[in-house]
Amino acid sequence: MKERDVVERFLAAHFASAEIAVVGGSTARGTRTPTSDIDLLVIGDGLFADGRQSLAGGFAFDNEFFEVFAYISAGFSDWAERGVAQHRPVILHMLTEGVEIRGGERLEELRSTWQPILDRGPTADAHELAFRRYVITDLLDDLRDSTDALERQVTASLLFERTAELILLTLSRWIGAGKYLPRRLRELDADRADALSAPLLTGMFDAFADRVEAELVVAGGRVQSGFVR
Repeated sequence: MKERDVVERFLAAHFASAEIAVVGGSTARGTRTPTSDIDLLVIGDGLFADGRQSLAGGFAFDNEFFEVFAYISAGFSDWAERGVAQHRPVILHMLTEGVEIRGGERLEELRSTWQPILDRGPTADAHELAFRRYVITDLLDDLRDSTDALERQVTASLLFERTAELILLTLSRWIGAGKYLPRRLRELDADRADALSAPLLTGMFDAFADRVEAELVVAGGRVQSGFVR
C-alpha cells in the first residue's frame, strides 16, 4: 500500500501510542479517487489523556485527509456491539478487512473474536422486519399517490434505501449507509439490485413502485392495519 508511509507519519504525530492501526475503505482496496480520504481505525488504551473512550474525526495531514476512528479497548467493544445491534458494523468491517499498519498478535486476537460475529450476519427479529415492511408500505402508498415531482423523487430515494435494507436483513446480510448500501445489495445479488434500481435511475416511478411491491411480497407482504409499533 503506497500510502503506508504517510499513515505511519500521521500516527507518530497524532496517535503515537496506538497499539493497533488499520487502514480501511478505498485506500485499503486500492480504489482511491482524487477526493478519497484515508479511513483509519486506531485502538490503544493510552490514546487519550482526558478520560474519553473514543474519538471520531477528520485530520488534514501532509496533503491527505484522514477520517479517524480511535478507541481505547473498552470503547471499541462498546461501539462494535452498537454497530452489530444496528446491523451496520462499520468498524468491524474496517478491523477485519483493512490493511494492518500496527497490531500483530493483538490485532489477530481481535479479528478472531469478531470475525465469527460478522460471518453470522445480523439478526433482525420478526417485529423489526414487520415494522420495516410497515414503513415501506406507507412510503409506497405515498409514492403512488404523489403528483409533486420533488416529493416523488425524495420518497422514491427513501423507498430504495428501506427496501434494500429489508432485502439484506431478511437474508441475514449486513446493511450500509450511503454508497455502501447499494454495494452490499449488489454483493448479495447484482441482478436483483439492478432490477430494483433501474426504474429509479430512469425516473420511472410507477415501474419502481411495482418492483418495490414485488420485493415486499417476497419479504412477507404489506403491513398496515393492526400493526402495533
